[in-house]
Amino acid sequence: MHVQLGRCGESAAFGTADGVASAASGAAIQPLIGKIDMPVKHIVMWDVRGDTPKEKGEAIQFVRQRFESLRGQIPGLLHLELGVDVSLVDYACDVVLYTEFDSQESLQSYARHPAHLRVREEVGSLRIARHQVDYFVP
Repeated sequence: MHVQLGRCGESAAFGTADGVASAASGAAIQPLIGKIDMPVKHIVMWDVRGDTPKEKGEAIQFVRQRFESLRGQIPGLLHLELGVDVSLVDYACDVVLYTEFDSQESLQSYARHPAHLRVREEVGSLRIARHQVDYFVP
């Protein structure tokens, strides 16, 4: 069975080898979260404030610089990448953070790490929407 865990707001999606998600599979895997020794991908997308394209661009660059400053500071963080939307479609998010951690435990430690908390505080007022997905990588 291939397990993928995800979160968007308060909801969670769980996948199986055939790609079918179910609440039952989610309930079955919930006690294992934090105990599975597999790499985890953590993806976060934001829309940022800005009344003009210039203001929005400045906000995007600030978010990018602040998160890129975390490289080398977080134990278990294997990869960190930030992307800026180029599609310009109205339903796209402005910025995506793509990270890989060596384990769920490292991801949980990242959430409490002082450097991450500092960056989260610095960019918090710039975001107007946030979406997140975390999933295990076999």
